[in-house]
Amino acid sequence: MDQDSRHSVSVAGVIVDDQDRALLIQRRDNSHWEAPGGVLELDEDIVSGLRREVREETGLEVEPELLTGVYKNMKRGIIALVFRCRAIGGSLTVTDESRAFRWMAADEVRALAVEAFAVRVLDALCNDGKPAVRGHDGVHNVGPSF
Repeated sequence: MDQDSRHSVSVAGVIVDDQDRALLIQRRDNSHWEAPGGVLELDEDIVSGLRREVREETGLEVEPELLTGVYKNMKRGIIALVFRCRAIGGSLTVTDESRAFRWMAADEVRALAVEAFAVRVLDALCNDGKPAVRGHDGVHNVGPSF
């Protein structure tokens, strides 16, 4: 198998507060509003990687509650595992990777986030207990989903 045919695995945490709002960060590299997350390291398990990425981007410690979706960037071969989380410690702070953060209701997520990343947050906010499975091209959702 050559390098170009392999996938990368990422994790993201949709942190939800008691008002059913999700925490989104504004990324420094592209100014997009997204749930905090990033690429898993080869030597870490999924939950440890999720906690590390969220802490690096928000300053918060989280407890994952539910896998809410599996998403594939069809152009770049990135698989993202998205978890609904609750904050259990730490304090919100901007970081080298995030320039701002905001607690958002579903309507704000739809208005501010790129479609392919908004759907991850919306799936976590409106989850029925089954993870969504979706594809996207980095901007728009593509292909079948269930």
